[in-house]
Amino acid sequence: MLALVLTTIHAAAVAAPSFNEVQASYQPSDTLILDRHGEVLQRVRTDNTVRRGQWMALQDVSPALRTALVLSEDKRFYEHSGVDWRAVSAAAWGNLWNSKTRGASTITMQLAGLLDEDLKRGAGGRSVVQKIGQTVSAQLLETTWRKDQVLEAYLNLVPFRGELVGIDALSQTLFGKAAQGLDNREAAVAAALVRAPNARPQQVAQRACSVLQALQGVGPASDCEGLDLFAQAALQRRDYAASVGFAPHLAQRVLAAQREQMQATTKTDKNFAGMGVGVGSASNIPRGSLRTTLSAPLQRFASQTLQQQLRELQARHVEDGAVLVLDNASGEVLAWVGSSGELSRAAEVDGVTALRQPGSTLKPFLYAQAIAERRLTAASLLDDAGTQIQTSGGLYIPQNYDHHFKGWVSARTALGASLNVPAVRTLVMVSPDAFHKQLTALGFPLKETGDYYGYSLALGSAEVSLLQLTNAYRTLANGGRFGATRAVSPTATTLAASAGATNRATTAQTRPVLDARAAFIVGDILSDSNARARTFGTDSLLATRFWTAVKTGTTKDMRDNWAVGYSERYTVGVWVGNASGAPMWDVSGTTGAAPVWAAVMNYLHKSQPSHPPKPPAGVVQMAVDVAGEAPRKEWFVEGTQQSLFGLGTNPDSTRPTTASATRAARITAPANGTIIALDPDIPPAHQRLSFAADGRDLRWQMDGKIFAQGASAQWLPWPGRHVVKLVNARGETLDEIRLEVRGAGVIGKR
Repeated sequence: MLALVLTTIHAAAVAAPSFNEVQASYQPSDTLILDRHGEVLQRVRTDNTVRRGQWMALQDVSPALRTALVLSEDKRFYEHSGVDWRAVSAAAWGNLWNSKTRGASTITMQLAGLLDEDLKRGAGGRSVVQKIGQTVSAQLLETTWRKDQVLEAYLNLVPFRGELVGIDALSQTLFGKAAQGLDNREAAVAAALVRAPNARPQQVAQRACSVLQALQGVGPASDCEGLDLFAQAALQRRDYAASVGFAPHLAQRVLAAQREQMQATTKTDKNFAGMGVGVGSASNIPRGSLRTTLSAPLQRFASQTLQQQLRELQARHVEDGAVLVLDNASGEVLAWVGSSGELSRAAEVDGVTALRQPGSTLKPFLYAQAIAERRLTAASLLDDAGTQIQTSGGLYIPQNYDHHFKGWVSARTALGASLNVPAVRTLVMVSPDAFHKQLTALGFPLKETGDYYGYSLALGSAEVSLLQLTNAYRTLANGGRFGATRAVSPTATTLAASAGATNRATTAQTRPVLDARAAFIVGDILSDSNARARTFGTDSLLATRFWTAVKTGTTKDMRDNWAVGYSERYTVGVWVGNASGAPMWDVSGTTGAAPVWAAVMNYLHKSQPSHPPKPPAGVVQMAVDVAGEAPRKEWFVEGTQQSLFGLGTNPDSTRPTTASATRAARITAPANGTIIALDPDIPPAHQRLSFAADGRDLRWQMDGKIFAQGASAQWLPWPGRHVVKLVNARGETLDEIRLEVRGAGVIGKR
């Protein structure tokens, strides 16, 4: 027995940890997601086996609880040196006479049992050897620990009820408040649970009444009325939610990335897969926490602004939205609002990463590619008129948002006013496959090929995320250089950055994916209020008091609308719609997403300016005259500049005279290869086919015979295959198409 006791004493001495070691090894069951300055954005439970809160310093614990715990568990705590020998003697005398006495275990002894697995109480209690070891460990602890350290560690490690461990988890769960705010009644209930963690509410209330009487320094006659109901209500409460805060989607994103990183490597400075985020640490951040690049004030403002806008749009069948703010230089995420929260029936869906059709927001990249390839200049004339494009799947007939056509317009006006037909004509020049490759380089991992999307790719038929789209606009802001985004601070150096801003020294690595000259010219167009005046007016929300470049987009049936743009330092993207894909009612980019975009941009620049970018090498500016538009100065890729973009000298002419816009007369409808099916139930006279063409002094031939003159014609179709030619007065063929007419019961020649 003596040898066993000596072995136990030696083991206890060896195993005795320091206070700093115990504090450092403590792991909360929740992870705190912090902003760039250490403010809590979100608390997320990451350990489902136990419920631990943050480590609480003793000074942050309610004085009432500290006193109640000492009175309940160890009245002579501040007098003994780890073991209360008077209590041990009383307990031994009581056991000898089989009388009920208070246990002799001190707070320090209980702490020793919590720190050493070998000393933990089993189902049948502790053995003699364990009790001896516990006694020795308690005395050893008090030789190296201060009393306040013992009490602090005990409050953080003691099990209370069920899965609850530590005072932070208990106070947050049962009382819905921090431990420093516990009053006398709450402290009495908490102290009662230490002695009997899983007792019935009535027993807890009885024990709490004794503690409350001792705490108040009064006799048994003290009033405990209502304490039983209070204890019962507290033990049923579960206010400690699994996730609380105002950045839930980002929290899940960075935690998932952290798990992936921990599985892949033990290094803490690598980027997370798929997002380019890195794990950072600093000595002043709470344990079990991740410091992100977000700005808490900006995150709150963006979230509140989005919710306010969606409340105003509720009558128009809108309930979801998302906001993303990026720093242009570093790629750091400054705000990530994934949903409208309580306004949404799908609040768990992250609108920042969800794939949606981007509508017209892809047009700037198309025009930039066409300008870079010297197929267009910003002053080149494009025809905004009805057109039909023959594709393998049939006719593609693009329409403008307002279902009106503007005629001949410059590329600047076509992009600024977001005209669809000129965009499709531009894609015809570039080709869907080439544009698909450009979008892939810009960070859009499109699921299908360019041929699959066809010419609708110009109008945003592919699905992208707000994260991808906003970062692509950040590429425009950075002169065509693409870089990954980052949501977690890579080092402690960014922690001193000012509110809503970033450390400019942490500029992210980038690579060129778009011609810098074209990116500059497109940015200049997107900042031009006059260019978008035909569609949006000159005083729209898109016209900020400081320099910004912005584009809106609305998809078919108003299922999505967007506003994405950038200033000198920030890129902001906003999506508004319904997570279910249901259409909105009369909500466009300017009435849905743009107000949120403008509000966030104004918030970012309330105290700092935004200047236009400096023109890169290889661009020139010169005065131009563009038919139908006011004279202006225009930017060109060097070598493509010219001063005149006009129409023919004939006052009735509607055709351009410059090489960049001139083309021969052509048939605009129907498209080549059209197949017409005659309906036997409709009188033939009512099934006339309409023809339309561009040009003057035109004649129409059907299978070699003239049947009409002018820019339009009507024809009563008959079954068979036909060749339709457009000729001039001299009989010269200007354009031709082939079509086929089929009728029920008619067998045509094959």
